[in-house]
Amino acid sequence: MVVYTVGTFDLLHVGHLALLEYCATLGETVVVGIASDEVVKLYKPNIPIIPLEQRIEMLEALSCVDIVLPYHELDYLSVCEQVRADIFVIGQDWGKKPHNHNVEKYFDEQGKKVYQIQYHPRTSSTQIKKNIITQFQKDTQK
Repeated sequence: MVVYTVGTFDLLHVGHLALLEYCATLGETVVVGIASDEVVKLYKPNIPIIPLEQRIEMLEALSCVDIVLPYHELDYLSVCEQVRADIFVIGQDWGKKPHNHNVEKYFDEQGKKVYQIQYHPRTSSTQIKKNIITQFQKDTQK
């Protein structure tokens, strides 16, 4: 079985690792779609801190990841079809946007599964960024 998941994977952390390790328990091949800066601009206020090429390199180094594919359009369905995904793993903020609905409909029609998971409670890239800013401000006030 091929498991496909997507994300920005900026400031790689234990929450990302938990997601990817979970994906590895669901099938034989884990394919990770990684959003380009152009795609991230469509749904987040800021582009990633880590450049796309480095984010790809970090994900490729993980033993729980088999294939990393950058995507440059907000179209998950074409890649799901391309990699012949049997399972699509999404986060709790997936939402009901049209491009998301198409993926869910496709998987339902094909008799395949979409798993929606909760994010790891210990950390997030947004929280890491906030912590860095706070620490920087404390350090500069000394």
